[in-house]
Amino acid sequence: MRHGWRDRARRALGRAFASAPDSSAARARIRGKSPWTDTVHLLWSVWIFITPLFGGGYDLRWCLLTLASYPLFLWLYAKVLLAPRRIAPRYALGMVALSFALLPWYPSGLSYFVFGCVMLGTGYRGRIVRYLLCILLLNGLLYLYALRLGYPWQSLVSMLPITVVIGVIVGVESAASEKDLALQLSHDEVRRLAATAERERIGRDLHDLLGHTLSLITLKLELSRKLIDRDTARARMEIADAEQVARHALAEVRAAVTGFRAADLAAELASARLLLESSAVTLDYDAPPPLSPDIERPLALVLREAATNIARHAHASRAEVRFAREGGQLRMRIADDGRGSDGAEGNGIVGMRERVHQLGGNFAFASKRSGTTLDVVLPLPSADPALVVGADA
Repeated sequence: MRHGWRDRARRALGRAFASAPDSSAARARIRGKSPWTDTVHLLWSVWIFITPLFGGGYDLRWCLLTLASYPLFLWLYAKVLLAPRRIAPRYALGMVALSFALLPWYPSGLSYFVFGCVMLGTGYRGRIVRYLLCILLLNGLLYLYALRLGYPWQSLVSMLPITVVIGVIVGVESAASEKDLALQLSHDEVRRLAATAERERIGRDLHDLLGHTLSLITLKLELSRKLIDRDTARARMEIADAEQVARHALAEVRAAVTGFRAADLAAELASARLLLESSAVTLDYDAPPPLSPDIERPLALVLREAATNIARHAHASRAEVRFAREGGQLRMRIADDGRGSDGAEGNGIVGMRERVHQLGGNFAFASKRSGTTLDVVLPLPSADPALVVGADA
């Protein structure tokens, strides 16, 4: 019985603190952060416990009202983070109502008013004018109500600038987080669509390649099974034809797989263009030269990492990818006109450098205020058939 009561209590607590799909906590989780990141702002509630130092002192009434109101305030705070966006402001207004209800006996309730005004911005993301008008209205009501209760005006004039300044700062941070989340989702969608399109292309090619061939093999084998007792020579001939068709199909599949691998760099360039265009970055690139899979695949991975870095961190308007053959070497240059970095190399840059060095190539990374440049130089095997074909062309 005791364990059953605990399980029911745990489930009820889980339902009470479940986050809605569009809540602040859920969206923080999508960005890879803890859903309780915003609870750090609760540190400002220390003013609830400091306010008595400026008048009134710590008496029994203050202690009882704090014990009764502070848990309710924490519940309202959690609900603002967990509730759907359209109803989250109701809990913020609940903090304001809590403050108004306590003001006749509890000056610390002014802190609840500040929290309520600031967190009201969760329902007005992107609508700053409407939010400011709401803050002005609430401050006007507080001013008239508190003066009627006998509060000195000096303790009230700071409420308006505090709520407006902190509310705008939190709103701007929230708007920036929303844009980052939208950008991340658009990047993921671009990659998903590119992968889906590539799978569909491979599926169509394999169907066109093998559909007729396998049907032909099936017909010849069925015919040979029917002829095996009546015309052994003809049956053997049909089996030999089926074997020849199968060998030819195997050669075509191998050639097609080689073609899929050789198209990796071209596909990655197209994917990078879509990714960067979703970040308002124009990508200009050369057509990739014919390369062996051993060289082409690492270059594609380097390109993918570089494009991701440009989209997330560069704040660029233009990028380019250039290929040049210099003697027995291939050079790939990736450049952008973004804001650059402080020169520190993150895990992505280190990974690209290691990948290039494993192929015996050189990797150069240069970043400054006018942009970032990556230079990859790889040795080309002289006997590479793909390169011979490309050179003849």
